[in-house]
Amino acid sequence: MGIQNQTCWISLIIFSNLAFLSASSFSSSSVVAAEQFHFNFLSFHKENTSFLKFEGSSSINNGALQLTPESLNEAFHQTHINKSGRIFYPEPFRIWSSSSSDAILASFNTSFVINIYRKFEWIAGHGLSFLIAPNSSIPAESYGQWLGLTNASTDSNPENHIVAIEFDTLKQDDIDVLDGDHIGLNINTIKSEKAVSLDEYNLTLSPPPPGANYSVWVDYNGTTKVMQIYMAKEGNSKPQEPILSHIIDLKKYLKQESYFGFAASTGDPQIELNCVLKWDFQIENIPEERDEKSWWKIVVGAGVPAGTITMITAIYGCVHCMRKRRSSSSSGSRTGSAEAEEQAEFGKLKWLPGMPREFKYKELKKAANNFQESMKLGEGGFGIVYKGVLHEKSREEIAVKKFSRDNIKGKDDFLAELTIIHRLRHKNLVRLVGWCYEKGKLLLVYDFMPNGSLEKHLYEASEQETLNWSRRRKILEGIASALHYLHNEYDQKVIHRDLKASNILLDKDFNARLGDFGLARALENERNSYAELGLGGVPGTMGYVAPECFHTGRATPESDVFGFGAVVLEVVCGKGPGTKIHHNQHLYSLVDWVWMLHREGRIQEAVDERLKNDFVESELNRLLLLGLACSHPIDSARPKTQAILQIVSGALPPPHVPPFKPVFTWPSMSNTGNTDTSLSGSTLSSQSSGRTKSLTILQRTSSNLPV
Repeated sequence: MGIQNQTCWISLIIFSNLAFLSASSFSSSSVVAAEQFHFNFLSFHKENTSFLKFEGSSSINNGALQLTPESLNEAFHQTHINKSGRIFYPEPFRIWSSSSSDAILASFNTSFVINIYRKFEWIAGHGLSFLIAPNSSIPAESYGQWLGLTNASTDSNPENHIVAIEFDTLKQDDIDVLDGDHIGLNINTIKSEKAVSLDEYNLTLSPPPPGANYSVWVDYNGTTKVMQIYMAKEGNSKPQEPILSHIIDLKKYLKQESYFGFAASTGDPQIELNCVLKWDFQIENIPEERDEKSWWKIVVGAGVPAGTITMITAIYGCVHCMRKRRSSSSSGSRTGSAEAEEQAEFGKLKWLPGMPREFKYKELKKAANNFQESMKLGEGGFGIVYKGVLHEKSREEIAVKKFSRDNIKGKDDFLAELTIIHRLRHKNLVRLVGWCYEKGKLLLVYDFMPNGSLEKHLYEASEQETLNWSRRRKILEGIASALHYLHNEYDQKVIHRDLKASNILLDKDFNARLGDFGLARALENERNSYAELGLGGVPGTMGYVAPECFHTGRATPESDVFGFGAVVLEVVCGKGPGTKIHHNQHLYSLVDWVWMLHREGRIQEAVDERLKNDFVESELNRLLLLGLACSHPIDSARPKTQAILQIVSGALPPPHVPPFKPVFTWPSMSNTGNTDTSLSGSTLSSQSSGRTKSLTILQRTSSNLPV
């Protein structure tokens, strides 16, 4: 029997068996294998801040989530007293499928590593908890015995809709029934529904220094409604038997959509450092009820015999299979194999650490109003960007980048951008909200930037809407900060390679957000040539691409700095880098014009006339000189991003810029190790041991000639 025929018979058997299920149990989510949502933090860093939600005294420090202040400095001892904090994954999860009595509950599994640290002289208290809550906000005065969960006025209120697993380090005589360290299951109150002492397991939550890390596993079965908690010292495997096991119907206590995270508190004088070092989480994705369910109930409610339903569903299964078989035959087995491989390739994306939300195509299509022309925000070589509004409670505005599949690079462009940006976390980078790959359609979802691109404000705004000086300086400082993060603070060196005004977006407060990572690449082991990265030619936009890239075919941090220099001059002067400027019967490029004005001691004349002299003179000079320094033809002479950031902010003085623009030095493409000296134009290049050393001869033209 062929594979397709086998599939048809399997479908017929499945549909026949399903027909005998009662109408109450036949919902779309009960017969379709549930998808899983998964994330995994192996450690925590500052760039994870935008990927989590923080409340109270919480933060990220020393590679861990700090639910309460983290300092060990005795000078800051008072900052530890009576504190509470919460940290959540920023989006809620659907806990159950409907409001009916047979609602399907989501199963979930999570594991995390905790460290509750105290100095020897500290009295440990009060503890931390794994928390499921209807929102991320933390109650006022939830410090001390309240564990960041409730307070004196809200404790035991059924409207709390919280379930927590507490890891308690201090016995409260009026609350706790157990002495010493214990774990407990709490429902809407800090009084545990069920508690277990850790003494018999030889576990001390907050031992004296050097302390201890503990691995915790929490498993919830949505079918049996059993919650189990396991615990062991980090490095040991998961125990065979749980420390705490309890039957709990989460639907009775939790909101349908709830947040997952942690909470903790300290008291007075009881203090400790409540840390989460790792967090892995996986949950069933419970879908909303589909229209098919209503259709099924109508059929059953009308009294259609089960045998008839069996026949209908069996016929539907076979017809579906035959259509699929014809489609597969017409496209060829090779195409089908390729599609399967591609689907598997994209299927792995959802398991990458830090991967954001995966959207359904129909969600994004609905959000972008069927991708109508009126929703278009922009268009580039990789596809079209549309504005969208998610049809959820939040009504969040988004930007949907729909990739073109007209050429074979479409998938590669999509993967390149997604794998680069999905873990980037910086306030001056456009945040990736999610992604979608479905039936060959490739989409990325970003935060919507209501003020559009910097390019639009420089060239399309009316005189009344012209960006003022304060905003221009703030924009440049933001981009400098983002560039420094990409080059030096992220765990890989990321080269953007397409810095330009159209790729700089502005949020509602006109903060700059660097976007469009379609050309970006992460450099590993000094692999930074376009050829090594499988790219033909030199990508980028003329005027922003460093001159050496056309000769070496290499992307470097220095070439990004060149692009930043072009943006600086563009923002200050209000002219694009490709603008031709007539002066004294000569035609200049923007950078050459500014350099000429610098040489003649009148660099301030380069400022955008629309500012009407409303600028800070010292800042203007500093930025124009920085723009020239970043535009230096010799890559090694350009400033580094750390210095750039300090210069923009005013922490460092302006860079020294020679009066004459240096001549570009042709980089040697040889790597033979032989010593070779050649004279080319006005530049003397000496190659020794495969490395280029350059002596630049300055152009000494008269002041009235272009450089």
